[in-house]
Amino acid sequence: MNWITTGSKHPKQSQQAQDDFKKFLIETILRIPGHVALDDVLVWFQDEARFGQRNTTTRIWAVKGTRPRAVQQQQFYYAYLFGAVCINTEEAEAIVSPLSNMDVMREHLNLISNATPIGKHSVIIMDQASWNQSYLGKEYLNVTILYIPPNSPELNPIEQVWSWLRQHELANRCFVATRTLLIVFVLLGIDL
Repeated sequence: MNWITTGSKHPKQSQQAQDDFKKFLIETILRIPGHVALDDVLVWFQDEARFGQRNTTTRIWAVKGTRPRAVQQQQFYYAYLFGAVCINTEEAEAIVSPLSNMDVMREHLNLISNATPIGKHSVIIMDQASWNQSYLGKEYLNVTILYIPPNSPELNPIEQVWSWLRQHELANRCFVATRTLLIVFVLLGIDL
């Protein structure tokens, strides 16, 4: 037996929808323009996360028998990080924004489209947030959007990036303002 932390599961999650998604249905391949060979398809995982609002405190190394104290954000300053990672090239594209809406999403898709080399086509796998409207992908000839099933964030590996950032880089910190949060990203060497 191991003492481990459980993974969360949304109560409205559909196991059947997840299983179907994992099979990478033929409908997905049919959405890719016919003139693009499958070898020229880049797969991106995209998501957005809010950072800075009521940051978490995490475990730290300390002398046995002591209980150190850590700063925890009390104000409600935050910023959104829109991020995408290409599993073919290991390239990443990101935008930091004080809000999350379709204009920011459009700009993020523009970055991914521009990062897609001529002759290649990008399939972007993302959730169904309200700002991730399917018509946005139709504005780009070299981009196709594929949605993960509702309530299934574990199907998007970029969620692990957010978890790692929260636990290792942004925990036990206090941000004075959103601008400070952006500076912290730069100081941490997180390429934006």
